Amino acid sequence: MKKIAILCLALVLLAVVYCTQERVNVARLVENYALVTIPAPDLSGITDNGKEVLSLYRKAADEVDKIYWQQYLGDKEEFLGSLKDPSEKLYAEINYGPWDRIEGKSFLPGYGDKPAGSRFYPEDMTEEEFLSWNNPDKNSPYTLITRGADGNLETVWYHDAYAESISKIEGYLHRAADVTIKESVRNYLLKMIEGLKTDDYYESDKAWLEMNDSKMDLVIGPVEAVDDALYGTKASYGAYVLLKNLQRTEELNALSSRMPELQKMLPGDPANHDFVPGAKSDIFSCNVLYCSGYTNAGFKVIGINFPYDTKAQEELGTRSIIFDNIIREKFNRTVHPVGRALLEDVYQPHVDASAFYWLIVFREIAKGLGVKETINGKGTVAEALGNEALAVEKAKSNVLGTWLCAQEAEAYHISALFQKEDVLTTFVTNTIRSTRFGAADPTGIANIIVYNYLLESKAISWNPSDRYSIDYDKTWQALETLGSEILRIQAHGDIDAVHAWIKKYGIAGPESLADKRVLENAGIPVDIRFNYE
Repeated sequence: MKKIAILCLALVLLAVVYCTQERVNVARLVENYALVTIPAPDLSGITDNGKEVLSLYRKAADEVDKIYWQQYLGDKEEFLGSLKDPSEKLYAEINYGPWDRIEGKSFLPGYGDKPAGSRFYPEDMTEEEFLSWNNPDKNSPYTLITRGADGNLETVWYHDAYAESISKIEGYLHRAADVTIKESVRNYLLKMIEGLKTDDYYESDKAWLEMNDSKMDLVIGPVEAVDDALYGTKASYGAYVLLKNLQRTEELNALSSRMPELQKMLPGDPANHDFVPGAKSDIFSCNVLYCSGYTNAGFKVIGINFPYDTKAQEELGTRSIIFDNIIREKFNRTVHPVGRALLEDVYQPHVDASAFYWLIVFREIAKGLGVKETINGKGTVAEALGNEALAVEKAKSNVLGTWLCAQEAEAYHISALFQKEDVLTTFVTNTIRSTRFGAADPTGIANIIVYNYLLESKAISWNPSDRYSIDYDKTWQALETLGSEILRIQAHGDIDAVHAWIKKYGIAGPESLADKRVLENAGIPVDIRFNYE
């Protein structure tokens, strides 16, 4: 009996140690996201009407958050209410569920891997069943695939599936439209209401691109198809509430008229980038005041290029929005510290805040360049490349954005004072730090691919000191060669090349794993999370 009692006590102690260890581990996972306070904005130049509009925007964004929880996980309150450990609850809120967006695995016991199709498809649906199903709406970005009472597949439009929250969003936008003194804002909000009711956003996209005289902006609705890892089509709901930096926007918009010129500058066969950017393309500089839904989940992006719809992009153009306050926080908290930790001393002075800012500008511009339709009849690039399309697109925008930025810096077309070497060094540093995002989503995969390509090309060299050297000539050549190949893959819809490419380059190697340990030991966060005043 004594031995049995001792054994039971040992098992209890082991369980306590295990549970404690689990709590400590989750607490450390939280530390991967540095807490950034978004201060209350300076609204001294905003009218009382404008302030009320901003308040209504935020309320609409909160309803978007509820929709996204349904899309990604299900019942938010039931899930969070089941978590008693504060660290687990906080990390679940950061990730919008039990799946770590860095590792791609569950950080909570009792949950398996995230369904590839999130909650956009029935979990028991087979590929054969979906592909053989003759339904014209099944590939829409704005439909859920469900099972009817008879067990057969059926489509449900987003505006029906999330009718309660969408009705509330429409109410907030109607009130904002009544309050605003800007006719362009009123037109956009009314068109967006119609888009939410019908899941047809062409007119609201057009109105948004025409709304260029407001200090405030609202991006809302199904914004990107990252969470659909099954077919890469279903769009997740997100929202941004933004305040424009008028002076910097004026400077950036000088680039808008040069979009056709920048398109022609792209490397490789001109037939692979014969898309003509729409005439309404422009660039805004903004501070993020609030974000919700997909745009608040896990990693925080530092710029966007919308509209989402490729037809609207081709016919109307795109708007790039650069998030000034987020770029600044990312550079100070992640990019610059990674450069100090992982670059040889001689390269560290070239990790430059201005170069980082303009890298993001050109990355977002590059999203509107290249091709949107394949040149051999395979449909859109997204249709041809399926669930790999977004990773390829993100790799393209990073590589070609850097390639364009370096050329513009060398030609003194940018007002900020930095050199081509600053651009390339800052790009390399950001690529190294972004491999920490893991391969759980297209952003992480894209960065791992680019990093491994740079290693293979000897553009960067990982030294026994756990630090990197950079060969600038080889880095420049690697950007041009890789950029050309990405454009070819997209233009030809070459899915076989993408699969081979991801198989070869899309896995983190020993160098990345060593970097991860160095950065974890140095306490450098992977990314940031927001707290709002």
